[in-house]
Amino acid sequence: MKIPQMIAAELRRLTSTRMSVLALVALLAVPILYGGLYLWANQDPYGNLSQVPVALVVEDSGAQINGEQRNLGDEAADQLLDSDTFEWHRVDADQAASGLERGDFDFTVTLPADFSDAVASLSSDSPRQAAIELRTNDANNYLASTIGSQAVARIQASVAQKVVDEAGLTLLDALHTIRVSLVDATTGATQLVDGLGSAKSGSAQLATGSAQLADGTAQLSDGAARLRDGAVELRDGAARVADGAQQVAGGVDRIDAAARQVGTIAGDAAAQLPQARADIAKALADAGLDQARIDEILSRLDPVGDRLQAANTRVQDTVQQINTLDDGARQVADGSASVASGASTAADGASALAEGASSAASGAAQLRDGASQLDSGIGQLSDGATKLRDGLASGVEQIPDSDDQTRQAQADTISDPVSVGSTSVTKAQNYGAGLAPFFAALAGWIGIYALFLIVKPVSKRAVTALRSPFRVTLAGWLTPAGLGAVQMVGLFTVLAVALQFSFANPWAALGILIFASATYAAIVLALNVWLGSVGQFLGLVLMVLQLVTAGGTFPWQTLPAPLAALHHVLPMGYVVDAMRQVMYGGDIGRVGPDLLVLGAWLVGGVLLAAIGVTRMTHHRTLRDLQPSLIG
Repeated sequence: MKIPQMIAAELRRLTSTRMSVLALVALLAVPILYGGLYLWANQDPYGNLSQVPVALVVEDSGAQINGEQRNLGDEAADQLLDSDTFEWHRVDADQAASGLERGDFDFTVTLPADFSDAVASLSSDSPRQAAIELRTNDANNYLASTIGSQAVARIQASVAQKVVDEAGLTLLDALHTIRVSLVDATTGATQLVDGLGSAKSGSAQLATGSAQLADGTAQLSDGAARLRDGAVELRDGAARVADGAQQVAGGVDRIDAAARQVGTIAGDAAAQLPQARADIAKALADAGLDQARIDEILSRLDPVGDRLQAANTRVQDTVQQINTLDDGARQVADGSASVASGASTAADGASALAEGASSAASGAAQLRDGASQLDSGIGQLSDGATKLRDGLASGVEQIPDSDDQTRQAQADTISDPVSVGSTSVTKAQNYGAGLAPFFAALAGWIGIYALFLIVKPVSKRAVTALRSPFRVTLAGWLTPAGLGAVQMVGLFTVLAVALQFSFANPWAALGILIFASATYAAIVLALNVWLGSVGQFLGLVLMVLQLVTAGGTFPWQTLPAPLAALHHVLPMGYVVDAMRQVMYGGDIGRVGPDLLVLGAWLVGGVLLAAIGVTRMTHHRTLRDLQPSLIG
């Protein structure tokens, strides 16, 4: 019996009755239904998150932010409600809790009462983080927790971006104000430097003048000291002169008094001369002397009277002179007393002058020293002011002179400083297309496994007739391989037409699916030839192993070490890799090694099945005589 005849015989058996035809069609549809329905359901789940119900609870009471009353919770809520990220429902805390428990909401997001206040604390002495509370219920959906965490992270990033944007703008405006102030300060520092230059010149002159003043006041102090000593001597001498003049005045007073008495007596005597002459003449007349004798006697007495008158005149002149001398002596005494008093005052003044001159000399010396220190200090101050001016000018240069528009752009950049530029060497069309290589490869195995539920691994008649074991094996392999090819064509049609997944190399993709199905058929055939129903069960075990080791969802590097080792051995991982390259337009050079591995499995499976068939033609085992417990 030739190979086509054996294949035709098996196909006739599979389509001999209506039920068998239905069974065959149903099994042929298994990979199409599995792969098609699963990928349809997961075609674009992230694009349909707007249908996921989420409760939003806003308890924020607001706060003063940058001098303005703000409620960031309400602002964030308005943005979320206007977005299509999720099906947001703004409710209170009780409604959110009960809805999450009943499954009305997949998760809840709460903005607490101190949300805005916590954000405002960033500019205080006690900053703290603003909290966003996420509540999930894994009894509703486990992935909802992961999606909720991502949603909260986006809310956090959005609020942080807004806060940093506003804070950054405030900071930049403050820096601009600081720059303007620094410019003014630089101008003032320049003026200060110029003023200190003038002050330095003046302080040098002051130092020179104060040194000269110190020398002059020192000389003045010495002169004042000598003047004081002279004034003291003058005071003492004037005092002695005053005492002597007072004594002279007293003696002259006594002489004047005596002279006045003598003058009075002399005056009285002179005044009495005429009466005395008349009395003498009368007495002489009474004595009986004649007139002639009387005249003679009187003529002899007249010279005495004349001399007495002359003496009186001289006495009166002397008295007048003594009186004048007394007045002069008194004036001398008074003047001497005044001189003595003035000399005393002068001595006191000279002493005070000496003390003042000494103080002035000391002060002038201090002024000289202070002026010297001032000159040195102004020099240092001038150097410091120059450094200040240069530092301020450098600070002005380091702060950019920006306008309002530029500062707004800078604040936007500060709040979102990193722009992620995403480029892909290859890119899947959507989430479903990203899973398609894995689930197509898995559906191929499931389809072959299902076919072997009704397809006989080998023809018992051919084995009994001792036909060529290799031809029997090829016929046993080609039948499920052909049916598997039909499955893969149907699955590819669903992917490309119904789900409209794009394929960079569609014919290569279809060829890989058919080749993979043929490889699976060889493997399951060998298991069935050697182990029968147990082998069929092991085919299910192999499917489970490849389900977790193929790296169809998470990278295979995340697997535990034993499972990661199986990834490099089992065929499905290579099918997934080859499908990704031809579907997304990846490295075609990687497809060759993948196909070589699949070819090795295919050849190995067929050869191993052929060896088993050869054994069956020469030997009978207990399994041939007694059916397996599991079928």
